[in-house]
Amino acid sequence: MENSGLAIAVIGITALLCQWAAWRARLPAILFLLVAGLALGPIGGWLDPDALFGDLLFPLVSLAVAVILFEGSLTLSVRELGSLSTVVRRMITVAAPVTWAVVTVTTHYLFGIGWDLSILFGALMVVTGPTVITPLLRSVRPSERVANVLRWEGIVIDPVGALLVVVVYEFIATHAQGAPFGHSLLLFLEIIVVGLVFGLAAGYVLGKALARQWLPEYLHNLATLSVVFIVFTLCNHLAHESGLLGVTVMGMWLGNQKDVRIHNILNFKENLTILFISGLFIILAARLPRDQLLGIFTLAPLILLLVIQFVARPLSVALATIGSQLNWRERVVLSWIAPRGIVAAAVSALFALRLAEQGHPEAQWLLPLTFAVILGTVVFQSATARPLARALKAVEPEPRGVLILGANAVARTLGKALSEQELPVMLCDSNWDNIRAARMAGLRTFYGNPTSEFANLRLDLTGIGNLLALSPLRELNVIACMHFRGEFGREHVYTIRHTSENHKAEKHQVSDDLKGATLFADQVTYAKLASLIGEGAEIRVTKLTDEFDFEAFQKRKSRGTLLLFEVTEGGKLKPFVAGRETTPKSGSTLLSLVPAARSDAPKERSEPPEKPASPEPQLPG
Repeated sequence: MENSGLAIAVIGITALLCQWAAWRARLPAILFLLVAGLALGPIGGWLDPDALFGDLLFPLVSLAVAVILFEGSLTLSVRELGSLSTVVRRMITVAAPVTWAVVTVTTHYLFGIGWDLSILFGALMVVTGPTVITPLLRSVRPSERVANVLRWEGIVIDPVGALLVVVVYEFIATHAQGAPFGHSLLLFLEIIVVGLVFGLAAGYVLGKALARQWLPEYLHNLATLSVVFIVFTLCNHLAHESGLLGVTVMGMWLGNQKDVRIHNILNFKENLTILFISGLFIILAARLPRDQLLGIFTLAPLILLLVIQFVARPLSVALATIGSQLNWRERVVLSWIAPRGIVAAAVSALFALRLAEQGHPEAQWLLPLTFAVILGTVVFQSATARPLARALKAVEPEPRGVLILGANAVARTLGKALSEQELPVMLCDSNWDNIRAARMAGLRTFYGNPTSEFANLRLDLTGIGNLLALSPLRELNVIACMHFRGEFGREHVYTIRHTSENHKAEKHQVSDDLKGATLFADQVTYAKLASLIGEGAEIRVTKLTDEFDFEAFQKRKSRGTLLLFEVTEGGKLKPFVAGRETTPKSGSTLLSLVPAARSDAPKERSEPPEKPASPEPQLPG
C-alpha cells in the first residue's frame, strides 16, 4: 500500500474486525490480530510497516509498550497481593521461576541460542495476562476455584512478569556492551536506580497533584499520559533502557496511593491500551519476514510448545498446589490453561528491535518464537480445555446465578431474597454507598460499571447466567442488557420498567430485543418497587406442592401481592415477566412482594405457611 493514509485506515478497520470477531468467538483478541497481521504482511505482502512508518516505527513501538506496561502495573494492588490465597502466591513465587528455568534450558539446547537470550525468552514465557485468560475462562467455565486461581494469576503476573523481563533485558544490555562484569553490574544498578527513583518520584508527585485537585478532572488523563511519556524518555536519556522500568514502577506507586482516585484514569488507559494493542500487533506481525514465518511451522518450535504445555506448566502447578484444597482434576485443568498474551508479544517485539540494533545476531529468534508460543497455546488450549474440563467434571455447574445491575435498596432486597434460595448473586454499582450497604447485607459486589473494559477482565461471572438490570438509570439498564445479551443469551436478560416509559409513544420506546424482557408486570416500575420496599413491603417465600399448586396460590394470595420469581425444583431461576403467561409447577418456590398493609393479614388455613425473607438492614442514603 503506497498510500500511507489508506494503509493506516486498513490497519484500523482490520483491528476493529479482529476485536469484534474475538468478542463473538469469546477468544483472545491477540489471536485474530496476529493472524491478520501475518495475512497483511509476510503472506499477502500488502503491508510493510518499515516503509510506512520509517524512523518513527521504533519510537511508536516503544511508547506503546510503555503505556501497556503502565496500565498493567496500575492495576496491581499491594493489599490484594498480600491477601491472595496460598496457591496464587505460589503461582507467582514458585510456578513462575520453575517455568522460567524449564523454558530457558529448553530454548538454549533446542535452538542453540546463547544463555542470555534464552534467559530473556524464558522470562517472557512466564507472563499470561487477563486479556488472554478471561476469554478462555468464559468459554471453558472451569470450577470456581480453578477460575479464581487463573484469573488472579493473570492479573498479578502481568505487571510482575513485565517488570522481571525488563530487569533481565537491562542486565543483558549492559553486559552486551563488552564491559567487564563489574562495570556491567554497575551499569545495571544504575539503570535500576534511575528507573526506581524517577518512577517513584513521578508516581508520588502525580498522585499528590490528582489527590489535591491541582488539575481539573478533565485534564487528569492528559496529565497522566504526558507524565508517562516524560518519565519514559527522561529515564532512557539518563540511563539507557531504564524507561520501561520507570513507567512500571510509576504505575505501581500511583495505583497504591490511598487518596488517589484512578478509576477514570484506568478506564482511559484501558481504552488507549486497546487502541495500541490492536494496531501494535498487526504492525509487528506484518514485519515478520516470510522465512521466519515459515520457521514457526517446523519441528523445533513444536517441541518447545510441547515442553511448555506438558512439562513446564504441569511441573510448576504441581509444586504450587502442594497441600492445597484443589483436587487432582482441578490441578490437571489448572495445568492445562496458561496461554501467553499481550505483554509477551509486545515486550518481545520491542526487545527484538533493540537487540537487532545493537548487533545481537540471535535477536531474530525472539519474535517468531514468541509468536509461535502465543498462537500455539491460544489455539490448542481454546480447542481442548473445555472438553478436558468436562471430561474431568471440573467445570462449574449450570450458570443459574444472577448478576444485578445496581446495589440500591431495590436491588439489595431482591438480591438478598435470591441469595437465601442458594442462588449465586453479584451486585454491581458505581455508587460506593450502595456497594457498602450491599456488603454489610452479606452480598457479593463489584464496584464499577459491569460493561467497562475493566469489568471484562476482572468481573467474576462464575456460576452466573442471568442479568437483572435494576438501576434507576434507564439508559444504563439498556446498555447492560445489550452488553450481556451475548454472554447470557437474550432469554436470560431482564430489565425493570421506568416511569418515563409510561408516557412515551411506541415510536420513542427502546426495542425489547435490546433492553431484554420487562420484569414482573407492565405497570411495575422501579419507582413503584422502591416505594413499596421503603414503606415496609416484604418478600415472602411459598413452596408449591401437589396439594397446594399455583392455582391455589393465586386464589389465596394477599391483595396487592406482586409475583417476582419462580425457583424451580432444580434450582433454576425464572423471573415473572410482563406479557408472558407462566404456570409454575409443583416443587417450585415462589418469591412474591407483599405490601406492608397486608403483610400481617391472616391467611387461610389451606395455604402453606409463608416465611418472610430475612430483613435487610436499612441504611441512611
